[in-house]
Amino acid sequence: MDKQFEEIRNCTICAEHLPLGPRPIFRVHPEAKIAIISQAPGRVVHLSGIAWADQSGDRLRSWLGVDKSTFYDTPHFAIIPMGFCYPGKGKSGDLPPRKECAPQWHDTLMNMLPNIELKLIIGQYAQKYYLGKSRKKNLTETVRTFEEYLPECLPLPHPSPINIRWRKKNEWFETDVVPEIRTNVQRIIQI
Repeated sequence: MDKQFEEIRNCTICAEHLPLGPRPIFRVHPEAKIAIISQAPGRVVHLSGIAWADQSGDRLRSWLGVDKSTFYDTPHFAIIPMGFCYPGKGKSGDLPPRKECAPQWHDTLMNMLPNIELKLIIGQYAQKYYLGKSRKKNLTETVRTFEEYLPECLPLPHPSPINIRWRKKNEWFETDVVPEIRTNVQRIIQI
């Protein structure tokens, strides 16, 4: 396992496309029970080297109903982004995750996680990859029909501050989905 970690941590497969250079950010532990599969680290996370150490992470932890200590200091959560490195800035937020990472590394990492009970599938890129043809016509409909994917997966929007408009337009997410997220997380990690 250490050899595989080192190989991923030293990955330069798409280095020429990364404005800040490669810095793969992920986290796995063989005891993890929940896999957080998201888009790609943002600039703040790239600079810190700590997954979800930004405003998006604060909101995600709020949705999960866990504090930073539970999130970071326990083996409960595996963090596997679709792109492991910061992809750069686009017109309305960060660029999409690089397409090389998931096919290159996800199977390897998921095979290291025999105890996963729930995959939180965050954002359209992760949903396209992991839900495939079972996803709906758009992210909103996929998230709205979250119960169809349980107990294995729970599709979520990205918790980025940029998505505040989506959350205001879709208030049902906070009232219907967030309690379901918390219930499942608490049941699995027994907090």
